[in-house]
Amino acid sequence: MRVCLFEDEKASDFFPLTMTRAVYELRVGITTLIEKLVGAFGKGSEVCLHAREYLSDVLRERYPSYRVNELPVDDVLFINGRWLYKGEEVDFGEEYVGVCNGEVAFIRARKSTIEKYKGLPIPDVIKKLSEELGREEVRAKLLRWPWDLIFENPEAIKLDFSKLGERGIHAKLKGNIEVVGDRDNLYIAPGAVVYPNVVIDVEEGPVAILDGARVYPFVYIAGPTSIGEGAYVMPMARLRGGITIGPVCRVGGEVEESIIHGFSNKYHDGFLGHAYVGEWVNLGALTTNSDLKNDYSEVEVYIGGKPVKTGSTKVGGFIGDHTKTSIGTQLNTGAVVGVMCNVLAPDITPKYIPSFTWYVKGSLSKGPGLRRMLNTAERVMERRGRKLTEPQVKLFNYLYEMTRGEREHFIQLYQRRLEREKS
Repeated sequence: MRVCLFEDEKASDFFPLTMTRAVYELRVGITTLIEKLVGAFGKGSEVCLHAREYLSDVLRERYPSYRVNELPVDDVLFINGRWLYKGEEVDFGEEYVGVCNGEVAFIRARKSTIEKYKGLPIPDVIKKLSEELGREEVRAKLLRWPWDLIFENPEAIKLDFSKLGERGIHAKLKGNIEVVGDRDNLYIAPGAVVYPNVVIDVEEGPVAILDGARVYPFVYIAGPTSIGEGAYVMPMARLRGGITIGPVCRVGGEVEESIIHGFSNKYHDGFLGHAYVGEWVNLGALTTNSDLKNDYSEVEVYIGGKPVKTGSTKVGGFIGDHTKTSIGTQLNTGAVVGVMCNVLAPDITPKYIPSFTWYVKGSLSKGPGLRRMLNTAERVMERRGRKLTEPQVKLFNYLYEMTRGEREHFIQLYQRRLEREKS
């Protein structure tokens, strides 16, 4: 049986996080959704990835052993890429559509059925199968909004930790550390380095410090927290739990219930809470986001140009890949900042900053243009031994054109507002 992870129309509701990656590449817990799903259902099987067509080349680059947007004629298990798999028992013996709250979680289809739709795009095949086959309600957690990643992260870390199969301190410590709670809730990988005067509190959940990670002196880490491969936690950082730090990040200051996808810097003091930060982001010194409104009311987040209620009073923000903030930037509660933005905001930012724009002291502009943005991205990636590849350049060129209308619309709105303020 082949396994095909697919995106549905909800993938765009996770923008800007899914502008540069498929929805199943999002990180929650210690691993990404794709790692959980392939680990659970794809062992020993050929894996097919379906995504928006403009992501095809970068997906082939990231997953060279997987088919991308090519469906084999065989028995296939289609899996919704938004499924946060938690170990649910599922019977895949017969053809049927597994549905959770009206949404397709998976489809089990035989080769003879797939053959009828040979040559059709994968979304069309999924649509026809969902209409043809019988439906059965199943248990599955389908993520619906970007803030679901934040809300689910603490329990996802606990579940992923239970599957690690590793416990204890395997690294050579640079000095004494203090562990509060049961040491079975702690894993420090052999290749990690932990300096003296570090306090690790595992009473509320486990802490995993993976290979190549470094934790510098005078750091406080509360679980559940995962510190990824090659990540650095800077001196005097306070990690207050519910935190996933992806690979090769640099993290300092105060962080609470947030996900930093990978290769991003929050090197200095400043607060990050209930937020998801993409890749290659740099948060300047004292950059701080609000995750609670002064009147303690429900936070709204802009999705598809409209405010959407989150059902929570605690939501920070969502920052797309390659975005930079200046020193002292103050991000609004529930702010959404797009891809490749430059934010210089000693004042409070607006709730939404479109991709490929500069926001400077209340003014929004197109900045220096895409070419210079790509040059900056190239320099940033070289500092971590990575290369900006041709498929990635092609992707950013596509996204720049895709977002052009929205960007120009918002720039005009800001210009008219500034003109009214001057008159």
